[in-house]
Amino acid sequence: MTYYSNRGGFAGFWANMPPVTKNIILINVLMFIATLINQTFMVGTFALFYPKSPFFHPWQIVTHMFMHGGFWHIFFNMYTFLIFGMALERSLGSKRFLIFYFVTGLGAAALHLGVEYLQAQSLMSQIAANSSQALTAYHNLLSTPTLGASGAVYGVLIGFAMLYPDTMLTLLFPPISLKAKWFIAIFAVIELCTGVFGTNDGVAHFAHLGGMLFGFLLILYWRKKGVISR
Repeated sequence: MTYYSNRGGFAGFWANMPPVTKNIILINVLMFIATLINQTFMVGTFALFYPKSPFFHPWQIVTHMFMHGGFWHIFFNMYTFLIFGMALERSLGSKRFLIFYFVTGLGAAALHLGVEYLQAQSLMSQIAANSSQALTAYHNLLSTPTLGASGAVYGVLIGFAMLYPDTMLTLLFPPISLKAKWFIAIFAVIELCTGVFGTNDGVAHFAHLGGMLFGFLLILYWRKKGVISR
């Protein structure tokens, strides 16, 4: 017996959305609403802080993936995740897609924290040489939270590009059309350049790169094992 929804509009769209994509979006929205109600508590408790920070808690390694700092932050992340996550979940299956999402999200956090560790070591050396600027920068590093699903979303983007490399994508602005593989390659180069040269724009560029790297490696691993086709 087959069950199907004959509802139209948003209700039908929501009912037919793959379960992992649906529930991840729902959790992000609920966490965002809670953040609007009590931002100090939510950010201080669930955003990710550097491990040597007094604000750090182990669960933040996971919970920061469901936190967002503003409406446009969550809107663009969830909009992108909705479009590409649905396609990827239907290709990989819900269980494998859930694994993929967390591997890329945690991989993003790992690379981000690794870069912060190198920054902290450099600052500690400067502090030992009595640099007041380095001391201020170190305190800023300890007190600055990282939050957002962007790392996992970038992982989903590269997963989509690897499974559907020749799919044509068009930006809203500017209205440029390119194959998915070229779009993602351009995004990767932009993130690498902005991360290395440092734009101080408050964006965790290496987290984005971490999500892409782990997504790329996981798809390659599954292909090698014959779990997914080329």
